[in-house]
Amino acid sequence: VESLSDRELEVFRLIGQGMPTREIARRLFLSAHTIDSHRENIKVKLKLDNGSELKRVAILWGMENP
Repeated sequence: VESLSDRELEVFRLIGQGMPTREIARRLFLSAHTIDSHRENIKVKLKLDNGSELKRVAILWGMENP
């Protein structure tokens, strides 16, 4: 998680809170496409295979880092 940029970390935290892409985009004043790009970058950096794994890891991380 330390390898994530500040914006990626913000997106990761919101994913962990169960927020869908469109809501994250609205909250951060970004497009859904930009959020999708951040999600892909996060998956690469954390070596995650898919969106479900990303969500699971984000939830667990959020529980440990409130």
